[in-house]
Amino acid sequence: MIPNFKAHPWHGISAGENAPNVVNVFVEIVPSDTIKYEIDKETGYLKVDRPQKFSNIIPALYGFVPRTYCNEAVMKLAVERGATDVTMGDHDPLDICVLSSHNIHSGGLLMQAIPIGGFKMIDGGEADDKIVAVMVDDHAFGHFRDIAELPEAEVKRLMHYFLTYKNLPDEPAKCRIQEVYGAEHARVVIKASQQDYADKFGG
Repeated sequence: MIPNFKAHPWHGISAGENAPNVVNVFVEIVPSDTIKYEIDKETGYLKVDRPQKFSNIIPALYGFVPRTYCNEAVMKLAVERGATDVTMGDHDPLDICVLSSHNIHSGGLLMQAIPIGGFKMIDGGEADDKIVAVMVDDHAFGHFRDIAELPEAEVKRLMHYFLTYKNLPDEPAKCRIQEVYGAEHARVVIKASQQDYADKFGG
């Protein structure tokens, strides 16, 4: 009898057969969450990271692309795009937020998404890209193929969250967005994070 086991969401699941055009996403948190969950890198289970501060509630599904890692290759892309203060990647899987019109009530699930762009975020000298994607076949967002096609308010809503979610009101900004980029560069970032993963973990 074959024992049951659970694949590790980071290491045991591929980025997808059609990556970087369509990627698998492991969703950690959803817009209704008031707690920020993240994957426990050792066990693969979701763990409580911290309560969301004030009104900073994630405006989209949020998680990571399996078998990605942000290190040298991702850092070099940030430097090439003008971020001269970057010294490393953030040593985490590549973050991704997925736009969907559906109410998904909890994280800890897999979905397929189409990358349409991203934010080259710099967090304390670390390259911390945030890929923006749409859920495959979503009836409201699924037809978008580049972040330039999104309503400006939707892009600004995402930017505002990432620029403020770590800050108390009396603290200086900890993060900045070096660049908002489209689908083509998002695919380059995903490939770079896959290379960083291969360099770090093999395979």
